[in-house]
Amino acid sequence: MATGAKDGGGAPMEAGPLDAEREAPARRGVGAAVRGRPRLMQTLFIGVPLVLLAVVLVWRYFAARETTDDAQIDGHITPIAARVGGAVLTVKVNDNELVQAGAVLVEIDPRDYRIALQRAEAELADAQAVLVAARSGIPITTTTTASQVSVAGATVEGAEAGARAAAREVDAARARLKVAQARLEEATANATRAERDRERLKQLVAKDEVSQQQYDTAVAAADAARAGVESARAVIVEAERGVEVAESRHVQAGGMMVEAEAGLRAARTAPEQVTVTRSRADSAEARVRLAQAALAQARLNLQYTTVVAPSAGVVSRKSVEPGQVVQPGQPLLALVSLGDIWVTANFKETQLHAMRPGQPATISVDAYGRRYKGHVDSIAAATGARFSMLPPENATGNYVKVVQRIPVKIVFEKGQDPQRLLRPGMSVVPTVMVR
Repeated sequence: MATGAKDGGGAPMEAGPLDAEREAPARRGVGAAVRGRPRLMQTLFIGVPLVLLAVVLVWRYFAARETTDDAQIDGHITPIAARVGGAVLTVKVNDNELVQAGAVLVEIDPRDYRIALQRAEAELADAQAVLVAARSGIPITTTTTASQVSVAGATVEGAEAGARAAAREVDAARARLKVAQARLEEATANATRAERDRERLKQLVAKDEVSQQQYDTAVAAADAARAGVESARAVIVEAERGVEVAESRHVQAGGMMVEAEAGLRAARTAPEQVTVTRSRADSAEARVRLAQAALAQARLNLQYTTVVAPSAGVVSRKSVEPGQVVQPGQPLLALVSLGDIWVTANFKETQLHAMRPGQPATISVDAYGRRYKGHVDSIAAATGARFSMLPPENATGNYVKVVQRIPVKIVFEKGQDPQRLLRPGMSVVPTVMVR
């Protein structure tokens, strides 16, 4: 019985010689079978190293490459919008049409802008004329104010001399009045004395104590004295009038001097007047610059009525038609540039440890089934999730780690797409050689 078998009582029975003889051929069968087949030995001897070599080569192949199918072709898409408003006269292009840089795309009615340009030109001419007049007034004002200062100074000097002469004349008239008053007093005294002499001689003539001739002489002397008094009074009246005239002249001379001093003070404001004139010229010059800016803007607006292509590209998303009234900033169409395209490949963050700018790459385009050569241009500064409208917020208790993807820009080598078959948005599979 074989080893491990049990007898009827349940106890194991020991293996006998017969069992050992039966198991020996079974153990010798594997080695004998292998030794009996030399081709199998040869196959195993050669195949196992080859399989190991293939595994190593496959591992090295894929370890030196990083690939992703989350990639698309990108390019420059330029939106073309109206810079000015107005009615569209003509549309020169159609959808999917290739245009060159500077080609006319849309024409807007320019009549309103031509009128605005003419008005700006007229305003500039008016401002320039005002500036010429203001500048010519500066030397005139300078010369005029200088002469006014000289004349005012001479007038003040003359008025002062006239005032001094009038003052002297007043003093002389008052002196003559005093002399006349003194003579009047003297004549009055003489007349009084003569009248007394006449009265006294009149009494004496009545008594024949004096001669009639003496009395007549006294009477004549009294009459002469009264006449002298009247003459002195007339001289006083004349002297008083002279004083009044002299004082009036003095007042007039004083007024003239005041006027001359006021004129001198006004003339001395010549620097301020020149400053005001220059300020007017500066203001006129500023208005000229303002008019020049308005004219330049009017010319630009007139140019903007003709919408041209800023670069070569294919017309897409055309939304403008002839007769349509457009507003400034309204989108008209888009230009897709086919000469400058690249690949935006979203690699996993675990694939970037050995990726560097400048490494070669191959790009497989799904649409054409062919490969293009390129190289890594740059790696984005943040993951794509960070640039989304609603970036994920991981500061919660439900955090689940997700492998992020980072955009990598891969540019095509020159001269591989002469027919411009590659289009932005096409799906591609880039492979970057990282070793």
